Amino acid sequence: MATWRGCSSGLFGVADLVTLAVRAGGPNHHLRAVQLPVSVVHLAPVGLALDGLGVLVEAASAGLEVFASAPLHGGEIPDMIGPELAELIAPGSTPAEAALSVAASAPGISRVLLSTGNPQHWSRAADAVGRTPLSQDSLRKVTGVLGT
Repeated sequence: MATWRGCSSGLFGVADLVTLAVRAGGPNHHLRAVQLPVSVVHLAPVGLALDGLGVLVEAASAGLEVFASAPLHGGEIPDMIGPELAELIAPGSTPAEAALSVAASAPGISRVLLSTGNPQHWSRAADAVGRTPLSQDSLRKVTGVLGT
């Protein structure tokens, strides 16, 4: 199930999705994952998960994978992150790599969806997502600086 604002707007939650899946497909339904934007622009799910709350935690508790979509917000985020913020997030990283590190490190994220037509960008993005996750303390600094 993919949504842009369904969970963040309060329109529905993970429990609602599971209830609908059971109603439609019975106890052996095929709901396996939720997909939603997780990025430095969409930090609320990260901040909530750090406190043990929200859609990322609820999905994990329900046994669902979570796919982070729009981790670079349509390519806009690298221009929004200056060198100082990139260094705060992930020392030695480019702005894009730092932003991808935030999405990939969020508690409960199973996969980060990437898209590019540039092979070099693909390689660097895949490398950034595959790095050791940022610590919860680092993620708390990011949410503290940027807000949720």
